Amino acid sequence: MTENAVTPSSPQNTARPTWGETLRAYLEPASLRMFALGFSAGLPLLLVLGTLSFRLREAGLDRTTIGYLSWVGLAYGFKWCWSPLVDRLPIPLLTRWMGRRRSWLLLSQGAIMAALVGMALSDPRTGLNVVVWCALAVAFASATQDIALDAFRIESADTRHQGVLAATYQTGYRLAMIWAGAGVLWLAARAEVAPVAQAAVAVVTAAAEAAKPVPGALYQNAAWTSAYLVMAASMLVGVVTVLFSREPVQLAVPPARDAAEWFRGAFVEPFADFLQRYGKQALLILALIGVYRISDVVMGIMANPFYVDMGYTKDEVAAVTKVYGVIMTLVGAFIGGALSLRWGVMRVLMLGAILSAASNLLFAWLAGHGHDVTALIAVISADNLSAGVASAGFIAYLSSLTNVTYSATQYALFSSMMLLAPKWLAGYSGAFVDAYDYPTFFTATAFLGVPVLLLVWLATRLIPLPERPAGV
Repeated sequence: MTENAVTPSSPQNTARPTWGETLRAYLEPASLRMFALGFSAGLPLLLVLGTLSFRLREAGLDRTTIGYLSWVGLAYGFKWCWSPLVDRLPIPLLTRWMGRRRSWLLLSQGAIMAALVGMALSDPRTGLNVVVWCALAVAFASATQDIALDAFRIESADTRHQGVLAATYQTGYRLAMIWAGAGVLWLAARAEVAPVAQAAVAVVTAAAEAAKPVPGALYQNAAWTSAYLVMAASMLVGVVTVLFSREPVQLAVPPARDAAEWFRGAFVEPFADFLQRYGKQALLILALIGVYRISDVVMGIMANPFYVDMGYTKDEVAAVTKVYGVIMTLVGAFIGGALSLRWGVMRVLMLGAILSAASNLLFAWLAGHGHDVTALIAVISADNLSAGVASAGFIAYLSSLTNVTYSATQYALFSSMMLLAPKWLAGYSGAFVDAYDYPTFFTATAFLGVPVLLLVWLATRLIPLPERPAGV
């Protein structure tokens, strides 16, 4: 694999590789580096969203507050605003020593580690503001790492090897989500003081029998402190990888004559290119991108508080939703990718939208079913398979819209827009649950997917996907 240059396709490198060559590509240095960097990218996300909501609910915070705090995730939705800076702006001293991509990666990883330590050492019961500010810092630094890493990946290999790098990146990313989801719950459970935990369980059991929940009865902050410190140390995987990597060769960009020309090349042209290519239809595309995952995102904010309120233990949630669930998501993504080859991207996009909305109704059923691990496994199976299919179709759709000349900035725009409206609406999810209960909430999130079906249908009829050569 050509690791440090973007090379054009040629008759020599467009020949179909043998199966042995294909498999060996996954073991080449660039692929292994991307696996480790994918782990670094996937680790922070749940620590400021799903895992944090579990921690806050266990600490006794009300669901309305937890819902509002999910707006921390909007940092990922606005990363397109500063993506041109990461793409073009050097960091004093650090960029001269390491190069532009590696310097931004190292800076963002260091900031993530520091902010995770801050979250670890804070107690949400007495210092919620500190937890929130540290979570915001993690989200901002993590979004910056995503921007730099996308550019690093694109520039680290020719177009034919981008699929291999994307696959190894996604594998590392999903493993990190297991570690930041199941791993942190497992670590916190192991770090709990047994007598205190047993007394808390007794209190909660008695309260459940009396139908009077006891907020915060199960919470031990020291256990969460140790778990989050381990998560901060886990970011060293990415740091070490960056230090031992080489800076990729970047496409030469003519120096700007003045600030106005630099701003136009960095900020204006990538967005103007998209509008010029699609014209008025760009509004339909952006609307579809903006709401496609709305059912999943809005529902997901209340998933972990729901597990706590239903009486599921950390070990049950870790095993079923964080490990088994991620595996089912990968299976769904594999199925979605295979179906995309046979049916086309737009049909899979429609199938994913239908399944994602419908699977939320299963959570409404589970809410009335009570604490039942077998039922939870069945619901997680259907929901995560659906999410995997939808993600495969959606990523393929976003990739087809991107102009490779502005790949980093345009992909940051698309992947950001998919979160803006859903994350904003999800902030009110806790207040909705408090007012109407879980079954009504999960049913409502399913109906949020209905407009998505109409947008996919319109996009299928009005906007044909651009044709690209194989391997591009």
